[in-house]
Amino acid sequence: MLTQDDLKRQAAAAAMELVLEVLAPDTVVGVGTGSTADHFIDGLAAHRGRFRGCVASSERSARRLADHGVAVLELNEVDSMPVYVDGADEIDSNLYMIKGGGGALTREKIVASVARRFICIVDESKLVDSLGAFPLPIEVIPMARAAVARRLSALGGRAALREDFVTDNGNVILDVHGLRIIDAQAFERQINDIPGVVTCGLFALAGADIALLATQRGVRRLKAPRLGET
Repeated sequence: MLTQDDLKRQAAAAAMELVLEVLAPDTVVGVGTGSTADHFIDGLAAHRGRFRGCVASSERSARRLADHGVAVLELNEVDSMPVYVDGADEIDSNLYMIKGGGGALTREKIVASVARRFICIVDESKLVDSLGAFPLPIEVIPMARAAVARRLSALGGRAALREDFVTDNGNVILDVHGLRIIDAQAFERQINDIPGVVTCGLFALAGADIALLATQRGVRRLKAPRLGET
């Protein structure tokens, strides 16, 4: 029986197989944040001489990359990237995700937006029928914390301040409990329109392109449905 950490390593290794296909001396790879992304970073470092460097979605990931001798680039130095690799806290069959358990959701969303393909690496416990069992993280400008919490309550959620945590951008996180998200894209737009919200941890307007789902029977590859598919 594989442990959850074994499964995370398995998903990260499967992502490495895809990333190796696009590595070239001028390639920049986008890298996410979290324990599964850590395994990917460790694997990627073994090939650091084959590509230009990485853009990291958090200071934590940037430090891990640098410790491995991988060049860490600022996103402003990069026009495009072939791939962004990151985990998720929940993912559904549309490859919509909840992310931000580690608090890096805003930078994750920004870095992912520059990549041509988003590869999500998760273990099978993260695949859900509907999003919302995992509390939805929302990055908020500190002065707007109470006002945003009231708006979220009106939408049916219970917003709790993530204690003793400040994002890399200097903001706070509200974790919203008690949600069952039916229309993820519409809900993402609704939350992003609340004054004081920097971004929310729903990745539905731009979900993953591929999910590598590690299971006890190997890695399943899930692709985002194309327009018109069911």
